[in-house]
Amino acid sequence: MTGRTDTETGWAVDFWLDPACPLTRHTARWITQIAGELSLQVRWRAMSLAVLNEHRDDDPEDDPHGYLWIPARVATAIQTEHGHAALGTFYDALWTEPDSTEREWIGDIGEALQRSGLPIGLAEAGTSTGYDQALRASHHAGVDRIDAEIGTPVLTITSPDGQQQQSIFGPVLSAVPGWTDALRLWDATLLITSIPTLREIKA
Repeated sequence: MTGRTDTETGWAVDFWLDPACPLTRHTARWITQIAGELSLQVRWRAMSLAVLNEHRDDDPEDDPHGYLWIPARVATAIQTEHGHAALGTFYDALWTEPDSTEREWIGDIGEALQRSGLPIGLAEAGTSTGYDQALRASHHAGVDRIDAEIGTPVLTITSPDGQQQQSIFGPVLSAVPGWTDALRLWDATLLITSIPTLREIKA
């Protein structure tokens, strides 16, 4: 790729996601799209809209039966037992068909585990509370970085010299941008997160 400098490589992103959020999927595809070109390391981490909203009187996700807990718990089990890269692989499989076509909604958890080379038995974590403590810990490790009302995803960017930038909620995308806009968005994200007094920005 031309027109970019060596100072723009060697970045890392800690990416907290609720695996069932469709808008987060757009952001994840954006960051994956540019990661290879920019030598960007992505560490996938679990968070949960169910945890985020459990103390609210209303339910912005309209999930009275708690279905959102299931994929978040499985994601946490994968993160805990197999690491962040394995979570990213599972997350991709959860949102794609076997031919790599993107789904409009998450697929079967067992099938995604199988395609990811992970133990099928991890699916049982979805209906168990065994990983809830780990889920809450991972969730709060991301969410508590931001003093504002937020959702998923949460990003923390680390520069090549090891300095963490300001953590942000988003960017939330309605679709994956084209290549030029994807790079412009990354540049804008680096600029925004370099401002330590940043609190909130919405479009």
